[in-house]
Amino acid sequence: MKYQVITFGCQMNKNDSERLESILEYLGLKKTSKSEDADIIILNSCSVRESAEYRAFGFVSNFRKLKKKKPNLIIGVCGCLPGRDKDKKIYKKHLKEKGVELYFANKDMVKLPKMLNKINPKIKNKDLGEDYFEIKAKTENNHKAFVPIQHGCNQFCTYCIVPYSRGRETNRTLRSILSEINCYDKNNFKELTLLGEIVNHYTAPDPKNFSSENPYKKNDFAKLLWEINKKVKNIERINWTAPHPLYMDDEVIDALTLSKQVNYLHIPVQAGSDNMLKKMNRKHDSQFFIEMLEKIRNKKPNIAIGTDMIVGFCGESETDFEETVDFYKKCDFDICYTAKYSDRSGTVANKNFKDDVSVKEKKKRWFTIQHLMEDITYKKNQKYLNREVSVLVDKFQKGYCFGNSNEMKLVKFSSKKDLTGKIVKVKIDKAETWILYGNNVL
Repeated sequence: MKYQVITFGCQMNKNDSERLESILEYLGLKKTSKSEDADIIILNSCSVRESAEYRAFGFVSNFRKLKKKKPNLIIGVCGCLPGRDKDKKIYKKHLKEKGVELYFANKDMVKLPKMLNKINPKIKNKDLGEDYFEIKAKTENNHKAFVPIQHGCNQFCTYCIVPYSRGRETNRTLRSILSEINCYDKNNFKELTLLGEIVNHYTAPDPKNFSSENPYKKNDFAKLLWEINKKVKNIERINWTAPHPLYMDDEVIDALTLSKQVNYLHIPVQAGSDNMLKKMNRKHDSQFFIEMLEKIRNKKPNIAIGTDMIVGFCGESETDFEETVDFYKKCDFDICYTAKYSDRSGTVANKNFKDDVSVKEKKKRWFTIQHLMEDITYKKNQKYLNREVSVLVDKFQKGYCFGNSNEMKLVKFSSKKDLTGKIVKVKIDKAETWILYGNNVL
């Protein structure tokens, strides 16, 4: 039997899919990239925006046609959609009649063998315990790994569905995290990305396992970063996403200087208007964020910084948006992932606010931020000209290697051989907005 897993959304979902694939292969199934060859198809859904959910509905409609040709085909939907659809109203309206038989939140994937066995008794029911974090992920490559350290969120930003789809914050044990990382280190992985909805709010359930030598005393996330830096040998890069400004205290900022920490920080802000930040329940104002960035850049002057922003949130006036534009210029971000606000049922914004910014205006504001970002990013990238950068190669294609620098800048350089999985020095001779070009320094 063969399976196919299709993933929508964030890195957390992608890592969940890796664990899902491990379960399916443990049950004896083989992976396929062709839906027509699959006996089981599972869509790992995202609910951050309405468009992501409707994409999943579209895929299911196509698989319904396939199921007519293959009546025994099992179709499943997991992830954030069933996580937030507690009463299964969405399932009954959009999915049930289209042949979806499996419907579960990712934290319940440990029950998948039992669910599959009920549908097809030929698939053995195996006990996977209760904690899906303990399932070893099936990584896509042998040099980069994602390690979740927490699940869920307690922040309740008014626009966000995550606390409802993934539940309240649950932190993984320090022992479990270090055990998984140790496996990657033994297998010579080069880069590690720690994942969490509010990653820098990590609180260890087993603090006794922190080393007595650990210099950090207050913030468990900073302590975790120190433990990893000290204990890994082959892993050369440590990245993490996504932190909240409220928890970027002095210890976490200091941890940015640890030897294996990448020279990049992605920290979502969502808006630069104090009126919008308050309405979003971000619990800080724009000046707090600016002062935090100053602390970070004083501690690590050349760090590249990215962010997330939402334009067209409920009640966002022209003045509010102009404040966000001015704020962006002050922060001088290297990159920004900008989203047009999408109303999500079940959120505070959906219940209490009116989505009153037109689609046309949202597009206009999106392009304003996008063009501003491109101008700033291009200018900032010029500082890499004639400089050497450290690149972890991810791909080799038609005589060129591609990979990210330590600042998470995409780099392309010519090479006679495949250097995928290796960290090399590249001297930059051309810098564009999205790609740095150079030559390998042998």
